[in-house]
Amino acid sequence: MADSDATEESIACFSPGLAGIPVAESAVSYVDGKLGHLEYRGIDIEQLAERSSFEETSYLLLYGKLPTANELAAFDAELRHHRRIKFRIRDMMKCFPESAHPMDSLQATVAALGMFYPFPKSLEGELGPKTVHQVCVNLIAKLPTLVAAHARMRHGDDPIAPRDDLSHAANFYYMLTGEKPYPLTERILDVAFIVHAEHEMNASTFSTLVTASTHADPYTSISAAIGSLSGPLHGGANEDVLHMLNEIGSVENVEAYLNGKLERKEKIAGLGHRVYKTRDPRATLLVKLYKQLTDKIGVDTDYQIARQVERLSESTLGAKGVCPNVDFYSGIVYRKLGIPTDIFTPIFAIARVSGWLAHWKEQLGNGRIYRPSQIYTGKRDQSYIPLEDR
Repeated sequence: MADSDATEESIACFSPGLAGIPVAESAVSYVDGKLGHLEYRGIDIEQLAERSSFEETSYLLLYGKLPTANELAAFDAELRHHRRIKFRIRDMMKCFPESAHPMDSLQATVAALGMFYPFPKSLEGELGPKTVHQVCVNLIAKLPTLVAAHARMRHGDDPIAPRDDLSHAANFYYMLTGEKPYPLTERILDVAFIVHAEHEMNASTFSTLVTASTHADPYTSISAAIGSLSGPLHGGANEDVLHMLNEIGSVENVEAYLNGKLERKEKIAGLGHRVYKTRDPRATLLVKLYKQLTDKIGVDTDYQIARQVERLSESTLGAKGVCPNVDFYSGIVYRKLGIPTDIFTPIFAIARVSGWLAHWKEQLGNGRIYRPSQIYTGKRDQSYIPLEDR
């Protein structure tokens, strides 16, 4: 084949952002973007949101099956037991600037965990199941503690120690606010954790796999995933939605705002998804949660503006498959619970770590490093020019 033919073939195969190109085989989750359908290990996300818990869903993602009552009790007990963090981690966090974003703090502290919990290999060169299990428990259990501790320490407050008598969701809310949540608040956070726990080959999951493929330790791999999640095109979108709602200000301003965005061909925060061509099923579940909450404490302006944005955008963008995604409503739910805006994406990480670890476990059996190719577009066969002649 001639060089020109090879170049043309490479260009034909080039897909910006690897769009539509499979990079792994996985049994963790399934997404049907056309139908707006999401499954974890073959179980519909709606069933899990209605009937499961985050602890049980995490076990399902990690081990490929729903646990028995005894298995779930043992897994839950381990998570509760390993919530605490080393005092040197807390001392390190005290040195962070007060202006540090919570995602930057989380990425740094997760990476540091690897120094306190070394990741050995067996003599056969393969990781034992107990070692792998302990890593998963450590990270799932400690991420809420890391997020809540930084959230308080940056304001000069002491971190609140975790409570072993509370669920994963309730304990996080307690460590963050100092108050035990109402049952409805606990349930809303629990479901939010479930719907954010996994979503196949997104940017942060891919980051996990790329890093893990080099045989880097799992704490480094999860830290890399957190770094990817921190970007506004991935996990930070729910913060952008609230900024947009604040900018709009009232229901009456929605139409003019949307028209201006469309005329300038600008992106509307919280609308559209690389996979879904219809409404994100996770957004539907979050709206249900919000309605339960507003039945208790009333509807606020954010929700009214968001609903108007969704209604008016249906006629112009809905036909193009641009519909509300999970970020469109998650921020509204969290704000209603009194959670600071810059904690929204760390909550995403607290949930998604279960999915990242499930994919990490699959990667362990692969052993092939990710090494994609590129299409070179620069000059060739150039001569070196001596410094005095330039």
